[in-house]
Amino acid sequence: MHARTHVATEYGTLRRVAMRHAGDFTRPLAGPDLHPVLARQQATSTWAPYAAAAVRAQQDQLISLLRERGTDVVLLPTAPGCSAQHYPRDIAFAVDHVLFRARLNSAHRLPETNALTDPALTVQPADLARGTIEGGDVLLPDTGRVLVGLSEETNPDGAAALQEALTQHGIDREVVPVHFAVEGIVHLDDHLAVVAPGTALIHREAFTTEQNRWFNTHFDDLVPVTDAEAGAVQVNVLPIAPTTLVVAAGSDRIAAALAARGLEVLTVDYSEVTRIPGSLRCTTLPLLRA
Repeated sequence: MHARTHVATEYGTLRRVAMRHAGDFTRPLAGPDLHPVLARQQATSTWAPYAAAAVRAQQDQLISLLRERGTDVVLLPTAPGCSAQHYPRDIAFAVDHVLFRARLNSAHRLPETNALTDPALTVQPADLARGTIEGGDVLLPDTGRVLVGLSEETNPDGAAALQEALTQHGIDREVVPVHFAVEGIVHLDDHLAVVAPGTALIHREAFTTEQNRWFNTHFDDLVPVTDAEAGAVQVNVLPIAPTTLVVAAGSDRIAAALAARGLEVLTVDYSEVTRIPGSLRCTTLPLLRA
């Protein structure tokens, strides 16, 4: 039996992670039946149909890299008809010793959560009482706080329910709601990435003035990214150790900025994955970080 879940930060050494290969793209991106949330999200991010086989091939590159670095990769069963099934980060998130089941805002994604009963996970997720909250909005910058982005997919009730659940499970952390300056934000992790202790990539234009001031106070080193870089989902990187992270090929300026800070930067081609707004972090659900 593998060790139970434990994730204290975004950058602890990644020992065990869940992933799921992409299925076919099935979601309509235009027309009279377009969901209003998706319509708002299309104003802040780029959406296009992907070739599922190409996405799976790019995921396999990441899986190989992770296994070479000593990470145990658990492959989850498919969720037929779910165009975002290869983004398992959203369906659950670990905080310290508890894996929480997300409360998905998007009804079409609910079948994705069935994978959380897979015995391969070796852990039973805990449920939240109310609201909506998705894993892409949950970041662990340190051992004392949980950042929760109030995006299109996560609401204040979900953030409050998480705070209550942390207390019930004996986890002494403060949930900090993160406020955006515009509507249509898909998830926090497309605009903020904690890459090392005290260091984060940030798309400042996505956040309110007050929120940016909070970041200035609570991070030692904030690396700004441009609108174009955020639109290309280049913020959505994957730390795999305190000084090592994976970025998508083509993120040259970001990679150089991180390397200049003494971090080891690895790259994989994720160009097909990012045809809908998600990248390396979205395709990985950390279960155990040392």
